[in-house]
Amino acid sequence: MPVPRGAGRGIAIELGAAGATVYVTGRTTRSQPSEYARPESIEETAELVTTAGGDGIAVQVDHLVSEHVEDLIVRIRRDHGRLDILVNDVWGGEKLFEWNKPVWEHDLDNGLRLLDLGVRTHLITAHHALPLMIEQPGGLLVEVTDGTAAYNAQNYRNNPFYDLAKVSVNRMAWAHARDLEKHGATSVSLTPGWLRSEMMLEAFGVSEENWRDATEKIPHFAISETPRFVGRAVAALAADPERARWNGQSLSSGGLAQVYGFTDLDGSQPDAWRYLVEIQDPGKPADTTGYR
Repeated sequence: MPVPRGAGRGIAIELGAAGATVYVTGRTTRSQPSEYARPESIEETAELVTTAGGDGIAVQVDHLVSEHVEDLIVRIRRDHGRLDILVNDVWGGEKLFEWNKPVWEHDLDNGLRLLDLGVRTHLITAHHALPLMIEQPGGLLVEVTDGTAAYNAQNYRNNPFYDLAKVSVNRMAWAHARDLEKHGATSVSLTPGWLRSEMMLEAFGVSEENWRDATEKIPHFAISETPRFVGRAVAALAADPERARWNGQSLSSGGLAQVYGFTDLDGSQPDAWRYLVEIQDPGKPADTTGYR
């Protein structure tokens, strides 16, 4: 149940390519945009899922509204009788967080709204969806975040609100794993690397076709990846009959590519979090040799 843009869209398409029925949820429809005011919609993403080979179903859901999520799960139960994979990729905070500001300087309402969107939504969705998922053994919960647990434990992520949101989702996946393993289900957190989302490409003034032009001003952008890369990570996890070995772990798209052998659309395997630790954070010149 990804959202209609960014990593969510990439995950939805790749699950569709694997033949899955994917419920694409979120607030943004073609006729009713969310506060993001973005053109991407749940209907468009659902159509891309179907084109890829799956069955995309768009349902407008505000994941902060418990009744909306409850109604969604009732519909899934009625129409399909099961839920095999829950992708908790709810976010919506890019326009709310302020870079490198301590809590006393950051807008409080925006910071608290960010936590609602990045943490409460995940808990509300899990509360309603997981009872259906555990009715069949082998279910998979993927909590999507930014940063591995190891990286986030050692690095301050921009400001206290953003930092807490992203650390919380990693811990949330670990906590769910303790409960889900009793039911034969698996819970992981998963982070993409430097994602070439629609918003990121727009901010850098490039498109997917000429994204490398942005490396002239932002050299480390060379390690970036498409949303389809993390989508292939989810599809690989879903297809792995031994995925329970990952239960409770914090995973990355680049790390899983080394295990499962999938690539990004250009045939590369960008390992962004290792690159950050070994190249970008120490201040070394941009060089993706050996990292993609």
